[in-house]
Amino acid sequence: MAASGRRRHHGFTLLEVMVALVIVALGMIAVHEQLGRYVVSVAFIEEKTLASWIATNRITELSVAPVWPELGDDEDELEYAGRLWHVRTEITETEVQNLRRVDVYVSLADNPERTLQHVMGLVEPPVPRGFLSTSWPTPIIAEPE
Repeated sequence: MAASGRRRHHGFTLLEVMVALVIVALGMIAVHEQLGRYVVSVAFIEEKTLASWIATNRITELSVAPVWPELGDDEDELEYAGRLWHVRTEITETEVQNLRRVDVYVSLADNPERTLQHVMGLVEPPVPRGFLSTSWPTPIIAEPE
């Protein structure tokens, strides 16, 4: 017979369960905060990437245009990737006569003061009409023996 009339119960006490729940809750709060930061970062990187594409596309359009862009500023709104963007283009002279500096600032249209991307490029004048491109000689390749 047992020396005491008490029976031993196996399992967790209410206090142990409450401490475990507090630890799990604190862990879930930390995970939730990290996920929130991750979502904000991903959205910001997506906006920066799209703004960069818009800016480089604008510089490319100016560099292949049939006329040399005029000096000055231009502002435009553009729909791209399901969003409305504000694009500001500044064209200025450089110390080199045949180059113009192009600065493109891109922001979301609902917040044009917050520039997401600024890209700078140089644009040459267009090729004159009737200009034939240089024909490079074809290299002579030796036939295998």
